Amino acid sequence: MKIAFIGLGNMGGPMAANLAGAGHEVVGVDPITAPEGLPMAASAADACAGADVAITMLPNGAILRAVANEIIPALPKGAVFIDCSTVDVDSARAVAQQAKAAGLGMLDAPVSGGIKGAAEGTLTFMIGGDAGTLETTKGLFDIMGQKAVHCGAAGAGQAAKICNNMILGITMLGTCEAFAMADKLGLDRQAMFDVVSTSSGYSWSMNAYCPAPGVGPTSPADNDYKPGFAAELMLKDLGLSQDAARACDADTPMGHLANEIYAKFIEEGGRGVDFSGVLPWLAGRANSAP
Repeated sequence: MKIAFIGLGNMGGPMAANLAGAGHEVVGVDPITAPEGLPMAASAADACAGADVAITMLPNGAILRAVANEIIPALPKGAVFIDCSTVDVDSARAVAQQAKAAGLGMLDAPVSGGIKGAAEGTLTFMIGGDAGTLETTKGLFDIMGQKAVHCGAAGAGQAAKICNNMILGITMLGTCEAFAMADKLGLDRQAMFDVVSTSSGYSWSMNAYCPAPGVGPTSPADNDYKPGFAAELMLKDLGLSQDAARACDADTPMGHLANEIYAKFIEEGGRGVDFSGVLPWLAGRANSAP
């Protein structure tokens, strides 16, 4: 396939490289980054001329809408527009309607798996849109990831991503709080991990991405908390969760509190730190309960 890939940062760059490595004709577009060996177009519209598929990986809904205004008229009828950004549900649905009106297939397909998953082609895609459109592009998802879950109509992929990452933010905070308290109770971190990872406290945050260095599988904690998933990206996703909660009148007190805690962490030095870096931050704090 001829693929226009717009947004070649930490996630988009390796995703595009994997598609090119599998034999697809990939043309990239990015205002800052130009991955080595990937042909670049002067504009998103130029990249989309004659393309079978356009894939975007962008920072937010406003930028997605702006890029959509440029590329939807440039794509040939019958082409497919896949947005892998994490954005608000309203933006995903608005762009899907715009693409459909132009005779294009459209999928919102945010990802889970982080920079490592993008590089290794092991991402999970949460997909909203037409099942037939997904079937025609399934081979691309198989290259970029290990799983693609069809979640429903337009916007459902974003809804799934927002809910998933709200859970992730909440469970990571709970895991970090428990380690910080265990330290002050004199409990060895390895003993803590050995118990919790095989007991009712089991979670992905503990078992696969442990925030304590030297404990469990290798994670950003073992690399001085250099980001696999930066705290400000977690804050962005928690903010989206709270926007969605207000829009659909859902009560999410834990999500609301997690959003506030990550905002405070970033304000107090967490910018550019992995979201699991909350552990050393909490470990240095005194009890704040009323």
